[in-house]
Order: sequence, then structure tokens, then C-alpha cells
Amino acid sequence: MKRIGILGVGELSEKVVRGLRNGGFDGAILLSPRNRERGQSLARRYACTQLDSNAQVVEQAELVILGVRPTDLATVAGEVQLTPGQWLVSLVAGEDRTRLAELFPGARCVRAMLSYAAEYNQATVALTPSAPEVERLLGSLGRLVVLPDDAQFELGTVAACINGWFYFLLHDLQQWLAEKGLPEAQARQLLLSSLHDCLACADRQPGQSLKTLGERIATPGTYTANGLALLNHSQAGAQWKAACEVVLDALLSRPPGA
Repeated sequence: MKRIGILGVGELSEKVVRGLRNGGFDGAILLSPRNRERGQSLARRYACTQLDSNAQVVEQAELVILGVRPTDLATVAGEVQLTPGQWLVSLVAGEDRTRLAELFPGARCVRAMLSYAAEYNQATVALTPSAPEVERLLGSLGRLVVLPDDAQFELGTVAACINGWFYFLLHDLQQWLAEKGLPEAQARQLLLSSLHDCLACADRQPGQSLKTLGERIATPGTYTANGLALLNHSQAGAQWKAACEVVLDALLSRPPGA
């Protein structure tokens, strides 16, 4: 696949472009005219071409990445005509493949969800359905998680939102450490390193549940166990689950194009 088109040059699309180039993609990247200043910057720094219309992007691309807002989806669909079998990779949250097929008849539609870490080729890349050609392309952006259907993909979207919440949790913990006298830089380093520790242990022991791994550390009588007891008593985990329910309900109940 040597010609990729991008409709909607927003911040996430920009991260995708950077990640593709950093990951070794040397084919043509064709950008829609939206956000001309950002598109021109990408053209200069990452050898992209910004075209004059969405239709031109679709006409010249083998695969089209759709990165517009849900409210703009129908408008964009009315401006372009994908050829039968042309790949369409949608980054639009909450728009299932049935809706995409209605708006872009004949296209081979794949949904993808990824984070800003795509820029550094370290993103979690969820997609549905399995599509080896698309997987080879997006696999350079990080770790692929292929989901079988739209229902599971919506749960993957919730997981992507959790990614964003982690920043705020870590920020609050950093602030507490700083208020107690630890320099902010060291507080940040300790927290991020601790998170890396957890991920390394979990990755190396896929046969062990996350709870089991935690219980090995929070053994009775340890300081870790003392803090965990308070978190469990205050049902801190229940608040995270409640937030997940709010997001999932919003995804499942929103009208198309809203």
C-alpha cells in the first residue's frame, strides 16, 4: 500500500502521520484541505501532499483514513466517492460499520482506535474487523488489538478513554508527593517508573491475573496492603467502573452523526 489519504487533519491524524513516517512508511500521504496550517506543516516536515479537496484525496489514495468529527461525517461522505473495494479506516468514535457502509457504499470499512502515543509508535491500536493489509500498516504505530465486532470495539473505545484518565490520576498523585516535599520532577519520574514496573511484570506474566500480581505485593502487614485497604473500603475501583458505564452508555445511545 503506497498511497494513503487522510480526511480530517486534526491532532490525532497528525500523530498518525508522524508515527507512520517514524515507523518507516515511505509512500505518499495525501492530506485533505481542512486545517491548512497543520497540513502545510506536515507537508514540510513529513513529505506529505495537501490537496485541494476531499474528493481529490479519495481519488488518488489506495487507503483512506477518516479522522473527522462525527458531526461532519455525513457532509464528508457527500463530497467523496470511494471505489468498490477501496479501504476506509475510520477513527470516528461511535460510528459503527453499518453506518459507515451506508455512507460509503462499496468501501471496505475498518474501525480503528488509537492514542496520541501513535506519534512515538507506542500506541494501543484497536481495530475491527481483522484486515491483514490494514494491520500491517497500523501495526507500526504500536501494539495491535484486533476485536471481532462493533460491540467489543465500543468496549475498546472505553479502554481508550481510560488511557486519558490515567494522566489525571498520575497528576493528582504527583501533586500529593510534591506537596509533601518531593521535587515535582522526581515525583513524576517515580510515578512513571512505577507504572512501567507494573506493565513490565504484567507483560512478562500473561498467565497471571492482574489481581494475583498485585496480591503478591500487597501481602498482609505491608504498607502497600494498608493503603489498599483504604482504597477498597472507599470503593475507589467502583468509581472507575461507574465512569466506564457512563462512557459506554453514551456510545451506545448516541444517534448517528451526533
